[in-house]
Amino acid sequence: MTVVNIILIAVILVWGGYDLYLRLMGKMSATTIEEDEFKEGMRKAQVLDLREKDEFRGGHILGARNMPYTQFKTLMTSIRRDQPIYLYDTKKTLSIRAAFKLKKAGFENIYILKGGFRNWTGKVKQG
Repeated sequence: MTVVNIILIAVILVWGGYDLYLRLMGKMSATTIEEDEFKEGMRKAQVLDLREKDEFRGGHILGARNMPYTQFKTLMTSIRRDQPIYLYDTKKTLSIRAAFKLKKAGFENIYILKGGFRNWTGKVKQG
C-alpha cells in the first residue's frame, strides 16, 4: 500500500468513527422525531433554533427562538425544565451536541427534528 492509500483509509475511519459517535450521542440524549410529530407537539414545547443569527434571520420555523450553538452553554440557563425541548439546526449535528449538553445538565424530554431545517416543509418566518 502506498502512503496515500494509508492516509485515505485513516481519514475514512476517523470520519466514520465520528459519525458513529454522533449517532450514539444522539440516541443517548434525545428522541429524533419526524416533521409531522414535531409540528404536532411544538405548540406545547420550547422550539430552539441552534443556527447562527444570520441564518435564523434568513428564515426559521414559525415560533422558534434563536439560541446559537456558539452561545448555547451560556443561554442554556434560560431553558425551562417543565416543558419539552424541541431542537433543530440545518441538519442535526448541532442539535445532537446541544441535546447531549442538556441531558448532562439533567434536562428531560428533549427532541430533535429529523432532517433539520433544510428538510422542513412547514410554516417559516422570514426576517
